[in-house]
Amino acid sequence: MWAAAARLWLPPRPGRGSPAGRPRSAGPPVPHRLAAVSEPTRVKGARTLSGPGDGPAVPSSPAAQGLLPDEPLTELAARHGLTPSSARPGPVIYLKQLWQRRHFVLAFATARNIAMYSEARLGQVWQILTPLLNAAVYFLIFGVILDTRRGVPNFIAFLVTGIFIFNFTQRSFIIASRVINDTRELIRALHFPRACLPLGYIVIELQQMLISMVVLIVIVLATGEPITWYWLMVLPAIALQTLFNVGVGFILARIGAGVEDVSQLIPFIVRTWMYASGVMFFIPALSTLYLHAKLSYLMQINPAAVYIALVRNSLLTSLRHTVAGYRPYNRQLCAAGLHQQAHGVLHPALLNSCHLVVGNSSLWLYGVGWAIAAIVIGYLFFWQAEVTYGRG
Repeated sequence: MWAAAARLWLPPRPGRGSPAGRPRSAGPPVPHRLAAVSEPTRVKGARTLSGPGDGPAVPSSPAAQGLLPDEPLTELAARHGLTPSSARPGPVIYLKQLWQRRHFVLAFATARNIAMYSEARLGQVWQILTPLLNAAVYFLIFGVILDTRRGVPNFIAFLVTGIFIFNFTQRSFIIASRVINDTRELIRALHFPRACLPLGYIVIELQQMLISMVVLIVIVLATGEPITWYWLMVLPAIALQTLFNVGVGFILARIGAGVEDVSQLIPFIVRTWMYASGVMFFIPALSTLYLHAKLSYLMQINPAAVYIALVRNSLLTSLRHTVAGYRPYNRQLCAAGLHQQAHGVLHPALLNSCHLVVGNSSLWLYGVGWAIAAIVIGYLFFWQAEVTYGRG
Protein backbone atom coordinates (compact mmCIF):
# COMPACT_ATOMS: atom_id res chain seq x y z
CA MET A 1 0.00 0.00 0.00
CA TRP A 2 2.84 2.37 0.84
CA ALA A 3 4.51 1.66 -2.49
CA ALA A 4 1.33 2.59 -4.34
CA ALA A 5 1.05 5.82 -2.35
CA ALA A 6 4.65 6.69 -3.14
CA ARG A 7 4.03 6.31 -6.88
CA LEU A 8 1.22 8.83 -6.70
CA TRP A 9 3.49 11.46 -5.16
CA LEU A 10 6.60 10.92 -7.29
CA PRO A 11 7.00 12.94 -10.54
CA PRO A 12 7.00 11.00 -13.81
CA ARG A 13 10.30 9.58 -15.03
CA PRO A 14 11.93 11.09 -18.07
CA GLY A 15 11.04 9.49 -21.39
CA ARG A 16 13.35 7.65 -23.69
CA GLY A 17 14.27 10.81 -25.50
CA SER A 18 15.66 12.49 -22.32
CA PRO A 19 19.44 12.72 -21.92
CA ALA A 20 20.81 9.93 -19.84
CA GLY A 21 21.97 10.83 -16.37
CA ARG A 22 20.31 14.31 -16.23
CA PRO A 23 19.82 15.27 -12.60
CA ARG A 24 16.36 15.55 -11.32
CA SER A 25 14.84 18.80 -10.12
CA ALA A 26 15.67 19.57 -6.53
CA GLY A 27 12.37 21.35 -5.90
CA PRO A 28 9.65 19.98 -3.68
CA PRO A 29 7.53 17.22 -5.10
CA VAL A 30 4.28 18.25 -6.76
CA PRO A 31 1.33 16.17 -5.57
CA HIS A 32 -1.04 14.57 -8.15
CA ARG A 33 -4.50 14.35 -6.67
CA LEU A 34 -7.96 13.71 -8.15
CA ALA A 35 -10.26 16.72 -8.12
CA ALA A 36 -13.34 16.29 -6.03
CA VAL A 37 -16.77 16.59 -7.63
CA SER A 38 -18.58 19.47 -6.07
CA GLU A 39 -22.06 18.05 -6.78
CA PRO A 40 -23.23 14.56 -7.73
CA THR A 41 -24.18 13.97 -11.34
CA ARG A 42 -27.87 14.65 -11.83
CA VAL A 43 -30.34 13.25 -14.34
CA LYS A 44 -32.38 16.00 -15.90
CA GLY A 45 -35.82 15.01 -17.11
CA ALA A 46 -34.70 11.39 -17.34
CA ARG A 47 -33.25 12.27 -20.76
CA THR A 48 -29.98 14.28 -20.44
CA LEU A 49 -27.05 14.01 -18.10
CA SER A 50 -25.40 17.05 -16.47
CA GLY A 51 -21.75 17.09 -15.63
CA PRO A 52 -19.91 19.00 -12.91
CA GLY A 53 -20.57 22.71 -12.96
CA ASP A 54 -23.29 22.48 -15.66
CA GLY A 55 -26.28 24.73 -15.48
CA PRO A 56 -29.85 23.56 -15.57
CA ALA A 57 -30.27 20.96 -18.39
CA VAL A 58 -32.72 21.84 -21.15
CA PRO A 59 -34.50 18.73 -22.51
CA SER A 60 -33.99 18.39 -26.27
CA SER A 61 -36.82 17.56 -28.70
CA PRO A 62 -37.65 13.91 -29.50
CA ALA A 63 -36.77 14.49 -33.16
CA ALA A 64 -33.30 15.77 -32.16
CA GLN A 65 -32.75 12.62 -30.14
CA GLY A 66 -33.89 10.34 -32.98
CA LEU A 67 -37.11 9.39 -31.19
CA LEU A 68 -40.65 9.28 -32.56
CA PRO A 69 -42.79 12.32 -31.85
CA ASP A 70 -45.41 12.11 -29.15
CA GLU A 71 -48.37 11.39 -31.45
CA PRO A 72 -50.28 8.21 -32.36
CA LEU A 73 -48.54 6.08 -34.98
CA THR A 74 -51.71 5.90 -37.04
CA GLU A 75 -51.81 9.69 -37.39
CA LEU A 76 -48.09 9.81 -38.11
CA ALA A 77 -48.41 7.22 -40.90
CA ALA A 78 -51.41 9.01 -42.40
CA ARG A 79 -49.55 12.35 -42.34
CA HIS A 80 -46.73 10.82 -44.38
CA GLY A 81 -49.03 8.97 -46.77
CA LEU A 82 -48.29 5.48 -45.45
CA THR A 83 -50.83 2.65 -45.44
CA PRO A 84 -50.74 -0.79 -43.76
CA SER A 85 -49.25 -3.46 -46.02
CA SER A 86 -52.10 -5.84 -45.16
CA ALA A 87 -54.86 -3.33 -45.91
CA ARG A 88 -57.38 -4.30 -48.58
CA PRO A 89 -57.11 -2.04 -51.64
CA GLY A 90 -60.15 -0.72 -53.43
CA PRO A 91 -61.79 -2.94 -56.07
CA VAL A 92 -60.44 -0.85 -58.95
CA ILE A 93 -56.90 -0.74 -57.54
CA TYR A 94 -57.13 -4.48 -56.84
CA LEU A 95 -58.10 -5.09 -60.47
CA LYS A 96 -55.10 -3.03 -61.62
CA GLN A 97 -52.84 -5.09 -59.40
CA LEU A 98 -54.20 -8.26 -60.99
CA TRP A 99 -53.58 -6.86 -64.46
CA GLN A 100 -50.00 -5.94 -63.52
CA ARG A 101 -49.42 -9.58 -62.56
CA ARG A 102 -50.96 -11.09 -65.70
CA HIS A 103 -47.55 -12.31 -66.89
CA PHE A 104 -46.97 -14.04 -63.57
CA VAL A 105 -50.37 -15.75 -63.76
CA LEU A 106 -49.72 -16.99 -67.30
CA ALA A 107 -46.19 -18.17 -66.50
CA PHE A 108 -47.38 -19.87 -63.32
CA ALA A 109 -50.17 -21.68 -65.18
CA THR A 110 -47.88 -22.81 -67.98
CA ALA A 111 -45.23 -24.11 -65.59
CA ARG A 112 -47.77 -26.02 -63.50
CA ASN A 113 -49.38 -27.42 -66.62
CA ILE A 114 -46.07 -28.77 -67.88
CA ALA A 115 -45.08 -30.19 -64.50
CA MET A 116 -48.47 -31.81 -63.90
CA TYR A 117 -47.73 -34.92 -65.98
CA SER A 118 -43.93 -34.75 -65.87
CA GLU A 119 -43.63 -37.99 -63.87
CA ALA A 120 -45.97 -39.98 -66.13
CA ARG A 121 -44.49 -41.87 -69.04
CA LEU A 122 -47.02 -40.52 -71.52
CA GLY A 123 -46.63 -37.01 -70.13
CA GLN A 124 -48.86 -34.40 -71.73
CA VAL A 125 -50.63 -37.07 -73.79
CA TRP A 126 -52.84 -37.69 -70.76
CA GLN A 127 -54.43 -34.30 -71.34
CA ILE A 128 -55.92 -35.80 -74.49
CA LEU A 129 -56.40 -39.39 -73.34
CA THR A 130 -58.37 -38.52 -70.21
CA PRO A 131 -61.35 -36.83 -71.96
CA LEU A 132 -61.23 -39.41 -74.75
CA LEU A 133 -61.48 -42.29 -72.29
CA ASN A 134 -64.34 -40.53 -70.53
CA ALA A 135 -66.09 -40.07 -73.86
CA ALA A 136 -65.66 -43.78 -74.67
CA VAL A 137 -67.17 -44.80 -71.33
CA TYR A 138 -70.12 -42.40 -71.69
CA PHE A 139 -70.74 -43.55 -75.27
CA LEU A 140 -70.90 -47.17 -74.11
CA ILE A 141 -73.29 -46.37 -71.27
CA PHE A 142 -75.51 -43.68 -72.74
CA GLY A 143 -75.12 -44.25 -76.46
CA VAL A 144 -75.28 -48.06 -76.60
CA ILE A 145 -76.84 -49.34 -73.37
CA LEU A 146 -79.32 -46.56 -72.59
CA ASP A 147 -79.68 -45.47 -76.24
CA THR A 148 -79.92 -41.76 -75.51
CA ARG A 149 -78.67 -41.02 -79.03
CA ARG A 150 -82.19 -41.26 -80.41
CA GLY A 151 -83.03 -38.07 -82.27
CA VAL A 152 -79.41 -36.90 -82.24
CA PRO A 153 -77.49 -36.95 -85.52
CA ASN A 154 -73.76 -37.62 -85.28
CA PHE A 155 -73.97 -38.71 -81.67
CA ILE A 156 -70.22 -39.31 -81.28
CA ALA A 157 -69.30 -35.71 -82.09
CA PHE A 158 -72.31 -34.54 -80.06
CA LEU A 159 -71.17 -36.52 -77.00
CA VAL A 160 -67.47 -35.63 -77.21
CA THR A 161 -68.29 -31.93 -77.54
CA GLY A 162 -70.46 -32.00 -74.44
CA ILE A 163 -67.87 -33.88 -72.38
CA PHE A 164 -64.95 -31.65 -73.35
CA ILE A 165 -66.83 -28.41 -72.69
CA PHE A 166 -68.34 -29.54 -69.40
CA ASN A 167 -65.03 -31.00 -68.23
CA PHE A 168 -63.54 -27.50 -68.40
CA THR A 169 -66.15 -26.15 -66.00
CA GLN A 170 -66.08 -29.21 -63.76
CA ARG A 171 -62.33 -29.19 -63.20
CA SER A 172 -62.25 -25.41 -62.74
CA PHE A 173 -64.81 -25.56 -59.94
CA ILE A 174 -63.17 -28.48 -58.15
CA ILE A 175 -59.69 -27.00 -58.14
CA ALA A 176 -60.90 -23.49 -57.25
CA SER A 177 -62.68 -24.77 -54.14
CA ARG A 178 -59.40 -25.90 -52.56
CA VAL A 179 -56.80 -23.56 -54.08
CA ILE A 180 -56.55 -21.23 -51.05
CA ASN A 181 -56.00 -24.04 -48.56
CA ASP A 182 -53.52 -25.83 -50.84
CA THR A 183 -51.38 -22.69 -51.25
CA ARG A 184 -51.56 -21.38 -47.69
CA GLU A 185 -47.76 -21.37 -47.24
CA LEU A 186 -47.30 -19.31 -50.40
CA ILE A 187 -49.94 -16.83 -49.22
CA ARG A 188 -48.21 -16.39 -45.87
CA ALA A 189 -44.77 -15.99 -47.42
CA LEU A 190 -45.46 -13.48 -50.21
CA HIS A 191 -47.63 -10.40 -50.65
CA PHE A 192 -49.66 -10.45 -53.86
CA PRO A 193 -53.33 -10.30 -54.87
CA ARG A 194 -54.81 -13.60 -53.72
CA ALA A 195 -57.10 -13.67 -56.74
CA CYS A 196 -54.03 -14.65 -58.78
CA LEU A 197 -54.31 -18.17 -57.36
CA PRO A 198 -57.82 -19.24 -58.50
CA LEU A 199 -57.28 -17.28 -61.72
CA GLY A 200 -54.01 -19.07 -62.40
CA TYR A 201 -55.44 -22.53 -61.83
CA ILE A 202 -58.42 -21.84 -64.08
CA VAL A 203 -55.97 -20.73 -66.78
CA ILE A 204 -54.35 -24.16 -66.38
CA GLU A 205 -57.70 -25.81 -67.10
CA LEU A 206 -58.24 -23.48 -70.06
CA GLN A 207 -54.91 -24.50 -71.55
CA GLN A 208 -55.79 -28.17 -71.17
CA MET A 209 -59.20 -27.62 -72.72
CA LEU A 210 -57.66 -25.87 -75.73
CA ILE A 211 -55.44 -28.91 -76.27
CA SER A 212 -58.55 -31.11 -76.10
CA MET A 213 -60.25 -28.89 -78.68
CA VAL A 214 -57.67 -29.98 -81.25
CA VAL A 215 -58.78 -33.58 -80.72
CA LEU A 216 -62.42 -32.48 -80.84
CA ILE A 217 -61.93 -30.81 -84.21
CA VAL A 218 -60.39 -34.00 -85.59
CA ILE A 219 -63.34 -36.07 -84.33
CA VAL A 220 -65.88 -33.63 -85.74
CA LEU A 221 -64.24 -33.71 -89.17
CA ALA A 222 -63.83 -37.49 -89.05
CA THR A 223 -67.55 -37.96 -88.42
CA GLY A 224 -68.51 -36.02 -91.54
CA GLU A 225 -69.19 -32.49 -90.32
CA PRO A 226 -68.18 -29.77 -92.81
CA ILE A 227 -66.12 -26.70 -91.98
CA THR A 228 -68.31 -23.58 -91.95
CA TRP A 229 -68.00 -19.99 -90.78
CA TYR A 230 -70.07 -21.00 -87.73
CA TRP A 231 -66.90 -22.56 -86.35
CA LEU A 232 -65.61 -19.07 -85.57
CA MET A 233 -68.37 -18.72 -82.97
CA VAL A 234 -66.59 -21.31 -80.83
CA LEU A 235 -64.07 -18.67 -79.72
CA PRO A 236 -66.53 -16.23 -78.11
CA ALA A 237 -68.44 -19.15 -76.62
CA ILE A 238 -65.29 -20.43 -74.87
CA ALA A 239 -64.39 -16.89 -73.80
CA LEU A 240 -67.79 -16.47 -72.14
CA GLN A 241 -67.47 -19.85 -70.47
CA THR A 242 -64.03 -18.89 -69.16
CA LEU A 243 -65.39 -15.70 -67.61
CA PHE A 244 -68.18 -17.70 -66.01
CA ASN A 245 -65.71 -20.27 -64.64
CA VAL A 246 -63.47 -17.55 -63.20
CA GLY A 247 -66.40 -15.79 -61.51
CA VAL A 248 -67.80 -18.93 -59.90
CA GLY A 249 -64.24 -20.02 -59.12
CA PHE A 250 -63.75 -16.85 -57.06
CA ILE A 251 -66.90 -17.65 -55.09
CA LEU A 252 -65.87 -21.25 -54.45
CA ALA A 253 -62.33 -20.20 -53.53
CA ARG A 254 -63.57 -17.90 -50.76
CA ILE A 255 -66.11 -20.44 -49.46
CA GLY A 256 -63.56 -23.25 -49.59
CA ALA A 257 -61.01 -21.14 -47.69
CA GLY A 258 -63.40 -20.87 -44.76
CA VAL A 259 -65.03 -24.30 -44.93
CA GLU A 260 -62.66 -27.02 -46.11
CA ASP A 261 -65.48 -29.57 -46.40
CA VAL A 262 -66.77 -27.68 -49.44
CA SER A 263 -63.98 -29.13 -51.57
CA GLN A 264 -65.26 -32.62 -50.70
CA LEU A 265 -68.84 -31.80 -51.73
CA ILE A 266 -68.11 -29.99 -54.99
CA PRO A 267 -67.34 -33.16 -57.06
CA PHE A 268 -70.74 -34.66 -56.16
CA ILE A 269 -72.59 -31.41 -56.84
CA VAL A 270 -70.89 -30.92 -60.20
CA ARG A 271 -71.52 -34.52 -61.22
CA THR A 272 -75.23 -34.12 -60.51
CA TRP A 273 -75.17 -30.89 -62.49
CA MET A 274 -73.66 -32.75 -65.44
CA TYR A 275 -76.64 -35.11 -65.68
CA ALA A 276 -79.00 -32.11 -65.78
CA SER A 277 -77.07 -30.22 -68.46
CA GLY A 278 -77.56 -32.43 -71.50
CA VAL A 279 -73.97 -33.62 -71.73
CA MET A 280 -74.95 -37.14 -72.81
CA PHE A 281 -78.36 -36.41 -74.37
CA PHE A 282 -80.21 -33.72 -76.30
CA ILE A 283 -82.60 -32.03 -73.87
CA PRO A 284 -85.33 -31.08 -76.42
CA ALA A 285 -85.39 -34.67 -77.71
CA LEU A 286 -85.86 -36.22 -74.26
CA SER A 287 -89.33 -37.79 -74.32
CA THR A 288 -89.82 -37.48 -70.57
CA LEU A 289 -89.77 -33.67 -70.98
CA TYR A 290 -92.25 -33.43 -73.85
CA LEU A 291 -95.10 -32.37 -71.57
CA HIS A 292 -92.91 -30.44 -69.11
CA ALA A 293 -92.04 -27.35 -71.08
CA LYS A 294 -90.96 -25.22 -68.10
CA LEU A 295 -88.59 -27.87 -66.79
CA SER A 296 -87.14 -28.37 -70.27
CA TYR A 297 -86.63 -24.63 -70.64
CA LEU A 298 -84.90 -24.32 -67.26
CA MET A 299 -82.57 -27.21 -68.07
CA GLN A 300 -81.60 -25.62 -71.38
CA ILE A 301 -80.78 -22.19 -69.92
CA ASN A 302 -78.62 -23.39 -67.05
CA PRO A 303 -75.06 -22.10 -67.62
CA ALA A 304 -73.39 -25.42 -68.41
CA ALA A 305 -76.10 -26.37 -70.92
CA VAL A 306 -75.92 -22.92 -72.52
CA TYR A 307 -72.18 -23.05 -73.25
CA ILE A 308 -72.38 -26.67 -74.42
CA ALA A 309 -75.23 -25.79 -76.79
CA LEU A 310 -73.36 -22.76 -78.17
CA VAL A 311 -70.32 -24.85 -79.08
CA ARG A 312 -72.45 -27.68 -80.49
CA ASN A 313 -74.47 -25.30 -82.64
CA SER A 314 -71.22 -23.80 -83.93
CA LEU A 315 -69.51 -27.08 -84.85
CA LEU A 316 -72.30 -29.51 -85.76
CA THR A 317 -74.12 -28.61 -88.95
CA SER A 318 -76.23 -31.76 -88.73
CA LEU A 319 -77.60 -30.69 -85.36
CA ARG A 320 -78.55 -27.24 -86.67
CA HIS A 321 -80.45 -28.82 -89.58
CA THR A 322 -82.28 -31.19 -87.28
CA VAL A 323 -83.38 -28.41 -84.95
CA ALA A 324 -84.46 -26.28 -87.91
CA GLY A 325 -86.85 -29.07 -88.95
CA TYR A 326 -88.75 -28.99 -85.64
CA ARG A 327 -92.15 -27.40 -85.55
CA PRO A 328 -92.91 -24.79 -82.87
CA TYR A 329 -93.71 -26.38 -79.56
CA ASN A 330 -97.42 -27.09 -79.03
CA ARG A 331 -98.43 -28.93 -75.90
CA GLN A 332 -101.89 -29.95 -77.14
CA LEU A 333 -100.59 -31.45 -80.37
CA CYS A 334 -97.78 -33.12 -78.48
CA ALA A 335 -100.19 -34.66 -75.97
CA ALA A 336 -102.39 -35.94 -78.79
CA GLY A 337 -99.38 -37.48 -80.54
CA LEU A 338 -98.20 -39.18 -77.34
CA HIS A 339 -101.71 -40.50 -76.68
CA GLN A 340 -101.92 -42.09 -80.11
CA GLN A 341 -98.39 -43.42 -79.81
CA ALA A 342 -99.41 -45.18 -76.58
CA HIS A 343 -102.09 -46.99 -78.59
CA GLY A 344 -99.63 -48.06 -81.28
CA VAL A 345 -100.40 -45.31 -83.78
CA LEU A 346 -97.52 -43.04 -84.74
CA HIS A 347 -98.04 -39.49 -86.02
CA PRO A 348 -94.61 -37.95 -86.66
CA ALA A 349 -96.18 -34.60 -87.47
CA LEU A 350 -97.79 -34.43 -84.03
CA LEU A 351 -94.67 -35.64 -82.25
CA ASN A 352 -92.64 -33.07 -84.14
CA SER A 353 -94.40 -30.42 -82.06
CA CYS A 354 -93.06 -31.87 -78.79
CA HIS A 355 -89.57 -30.35 -78.96
CA LEU A 356 -89.13 -27.15 -76.98
CA VAL A 357 -85.89 -25.62 -78.21
CA VAL A 358 -84.34 -22.41 -76.90
CA GLY A 359 -83.23 -20.40 -79.92
CA ASN A 360 -79.57 -19.75 -80.65
CA SER A 361 -79.91 -15.98 -80.24
CA SER A 362 -81.50 -16.50 -76.82
CA LEU A 363 -78.67 -18.85 -75.88
CA TRP A 364 -76.13 -16.14 -76.67
CA LEU A 365 -77.98 -13.65 -74.49
CA TYR A 366 -78.07 -16.13 -71.63
CA GLY A 367 -74.40 -16.92 -72.14
CA VAL A 368 -73.40 -13.26 -71.93
CA GLY A 369 -75.67 -12.70 -68.93
CA TRP A 370 -74.32 -15.67 -66.98
CA ALA A 371 -70.71 -14.64 -67.69
CA ILE A 372 -71.15 -11.00 -66.63
CA ALA A 373 -73.14 -11.86 -63.51
CA ALA A 374 -70.64 -14.52 -62.43
CA ILE A 375 -67.48 -12.45 -62.96
CA VAL A 376 -68.84 -9.30 -61.27
CA ILE A 377 -70.39 -11.05 -58.25
CA GLY A 378 -67.51 -13.51 -57.89
CA TYR A 379 -64.83 -10.81 -58.09
CA LEU A 380 -66.45 -8.58 -55.46
CA PHE A 381 -67.23 -11.55 -53.22
CA PHE A 382 -63.61 -12.74 -53.30
CA TRP A 383 -62.17 -9.23 -52.93
CA GLN A 384 -64.12 -8.53 -49.73
CA ALA A 385 -62.21 -11.26 -47.86
CA GLU A 386 -58.79 -10.49 -49.33
CA VAL A 387 -57.06 -9.87 -45.96
CA THR A 388 -58.42 -13.07 -44.36
CA TYR A 389 -56.90 -15.66 -46.71
CA GLY A 390 -54.15 -17.79 -45.25
CA ARG A 391 -54.91 -17.02 -41.60
CA GLY A 392 -56.43 -20.38 -40.72
